[in-house]
Amino acid sequence: MAANGCKGRLLSLLDYRTEKYIVAKNKTVGVLYRLIQLSIIGYIIGWVFLSKKGYQEKDEAIQSTVITKLKGVSVTNTTESGLLMWGPEDYVIPPQGEAVLFVVTNFLETPNQKLGYCAESPKVLDGLCQQDGDCEEGKLVVSGHGLMSGRCLHRDENAPGTCEIFGWCPVERKFKPQSLLTNAENVTIYIKNFIHFPKFKFSKSNILETTDVSYLKCRYDEKLHPYCPIFRLGDITARAGYNFNDMATFVRVIGIIVVYLGLPLNRRIVLHQGGSIGIQIQWDCDLDKGYSECHPQYTFTRQDITASNTIATGFNFRHARYFKNSAGESYRSLYKFYGVRFNIMVNGKAGMFNIVPTAISVGSGLALMGVGVFLCDMILLYILKNGTAYRQRKFEGSQQTPENQSGILVL
Repeated sequence: MAANGCKGRLLSLLDYRTEKYIVAKNKTVGVLYRLIQLSIIGYIIGWVFLSKKGYQEKDEAIQSTVITKLKGVSVTNTTESGLLMWGPEDYVIPPQGEAVLFVVTNFLETPNQKLGYCAESPKVLDGLCQQDGDCEEGKLVVSGHGLMSGRCLHRDENAPGTCEIFGWCPVERKFKPQSLLTNAENVTIYIKNFIHFPKFKFSKSNILETTDVSYLKCRYDEKLHPYCPIFRLGDITARAGYNFNDMATFVRVIGIIVVYLGLPLNRRIVLHQGGSIGIQIQWDCDLDKGYSECHPQYTFTRQDITASNTIATGFNFRHARYFKNSAGESYRSLYKFYGVRFNIMVNGKAGMFNIVPTAISVGSGLALMGVGVFLCDMILLYILKNGTAYRQRKFEGSQQTPENQSGILVL
């Protein structure tokens, strides 16, 4: 008997089992089942395959190199510096042509600074004093310009004095900056971008492969010249939703009564101290369509301003130029540069047909078909009035009788 039982179990491995189907003559459930099937089929075809291209293998590990070059000159004539000619090597920082660059539009100059003793700026709170004891000798002025000497200067009965410091004197001047690039919006930036998708060994550039020398005399336009790599700065800021002159021009209004706006006398207003613009290059390449169908898409956004925070807008930094006079004494000119910072960012992905993701997408879709069967079964079993009759036909129990001990199992 034991041998026969083991033999029966081994032979049962060779049995084929199939499901038992029951046809339910219910039009409402039938229509619902077909609608669910059509919805799943539409989802698989429309979303998975056409929209998300689920039949493709993807590569989002884009490798990118960006090279930039600016062209344009400007002339300034200031009391401190005299007549100067500014080229890209002067107003573009860094000048090497990187993915992040800064274009100077305005500047504050404090010329001929020399190491020595002078009064700290009254704008530095930790540099204010009433007596010499407030200026501890050898102590650094927090957010200031040097070391305290121990003396309090410019004391007055009605106003505090300032500590004497050892540093680069005179300290930075506070006044309206000089306008540098009066025609900066017409300066052009040449952006050369090379990309590579290592999985597919695919490389391309945002520059057309042509021998026409007049090609690089173009200006970028998303409709007329989408493959032009030369951008006008005024157009870049305009596409970001801002006016270049408003970002580049430094405006300071002091002591003006504006009655209709309700501003009091001596109200100080400071506007337009530069900004930051993001240039996004997006590569979405369907390699099944061929090399020529992989195009760069450009978007432009302002990065230094948000709807909830406008107090910290703008962009500036300080830079010093050092020199020596005929006597060998060291001097420097301190510049506080205002301008527009451009940040070039590259993202992208590529896709190509592969049988593995295709099989996974199809298998997932077929598995979703079971949702319709489960939902319709729940309606027939537990919602409709004749659910009891359906349950009796769908679920059949087996009893241990001599008739079913012959190897036939009824489910």
